[in-house]
Amino acid sequence: MAASVFDMVLMKHLWSTDELRAVFSDENRVRKWFEYEAQLALAQATLGIIPAAAAQDIAAHARVEAIDLEAVAEGIRTTRHPLVPALRALQHLCCPEHGEWLHYGPTTQDVLDTGTVLQLREAHAVFRRDLAAVGREVYRLAETHRDTPMVGRTHSVQALPITFGHKCAVWLAELARHDARLSEVEPRLFTGSMVGAVGTQASFGPKAFELEALLMQRLGLHVADVSWQPARDRFAEYANVLGLLGGTLGKIAGEIRLLGHNEIGELAEAFGDGKLGSSTMPHKRNPATCENIVTVGTSLRYNVALIHEAMQQQHERDGAAWKVEWKALPELCMGVGAMLEQMRSVLADLVVDATRMRANLDLLGGYLLTERVMFELSAKVGKQTAHEWVVEASVHGMDRGLTLEQSLCSMPAVAAVMDREALGAALDPTTYVGLAPRIVDRVLERIRASGWLER
Repeated sequence: MAASVFDMVLMKHLWSTDELRAVFSDENRVRKWFEYEAQLALAQATLGIIPAAAAQDIAAHARVEAIDLEAVAEGIRTTRHPLVPALRALQHLCCPEHGEWLHYGPTTQDVLDTGTVLQLREAHAVFRRDLAAVGREVYRLAETHRDTPMVGRTHSVQALPITFGHKCAVWLAELARHDARLSEVEPRLFTGSMVGAVGTQASFGPKAFELEALLMQRLGLHVADVSWQPARDRFAEYANVLGLLGGTLGKIAGEIRLLGHNEIGELAEAFGDGKLGSSTMPHKRNPATCENIVTVGTSLRYNVALIHEAMQQQHERDGAAWKVEWKALPELCMGVGAMLEQMRSVLADLVVDATRMRANLDLLGGYLLTERVMFELSAKVGKQTAHEWVVEASVHGMDRGLTLEQSLCSMPAVAAVMDREALGAALDPTTYVGLAPRIVDRVLERIRASGWLER
């Protein structure tokens, strides 16, 4: 019976995906261990360290499908050792004399760390693929709504007009930086381990360097210049990047929720296909997917912190700190996978209410345009004087329920230098979005040139 949200039949789709669960399954974990052992044996045979027949026998039987995982699990409970029972199961499949050459030199952490790297490489490919899919949806929204005016908000309240495309361009540029970070981390992350018990490679003999290079070539990994068993910055760095990505996805989901408030009503999750908002309030259209993305994102941040705890290693290896990664890394990766999948779904069907966006631009009765009016007046009376006049008009008008136009027109000094026609033009929010459309174009052009979204 499943007890974790990542495995519960009822909840797992909220916290993970089928694809990422398969990457971090027991079967794939052991598969990666066996891949390490098989490639090590083949590399050792190539260099004449072990008999070729033994290497071929080990490689031929290094298949997780050929062993009983439940029996291996029982062996782990009995031995209190995470790898030896799996090695025994593989050894028993080989000829007795060949099985003796299995695991010839490495320590357990060599195998488990490299196996984790191989799992992360699979997950990483999923992340980059799905991040590009999310990016394509945001690109489409930015391009479609390049000129769609809406309220820009700072400190949670209305500030100045922007376009929805500009907001999406901010999201898109941020996501693109995360893709760049995922690319940049690859050489450091995709590095294997073959250093032995305390990192000196003593158990591998005089051909250790040559063997290590050949093994990592066969696994498609980089060679470390020194043991990273007590130096967990590789995984911590990757966790940081995934945490940043999760932070952006959570922020976007949170903003969609905010702009979906009934009182704002500018964005909404699509509602259909049997979706229900409430068990007691039939009218509800809850932003359930965005809520879930925010929830998973909150959890991610604590997994990042846990992985940082694994950096507090003692001496040349430290199981107490190391084993934290066994929990935190899979959870972090599965959570990011779920967030990416769910975000793509939300954005693909996002409801954008341009009419409501336009209506909200008038919500403050013109006070959204105080900056513009101030600069229009500055050209006539100076910036500081103009600022004082608009502050006075704003305080006076808002306290008395007047529009900004009414308040300004009641001031003789303003009326003397700015007529109603010019004031009316200045109070049109759709014509004061600055360079937002051109900024959108600039972002879209850079994204196109990068080729990121073509993957």
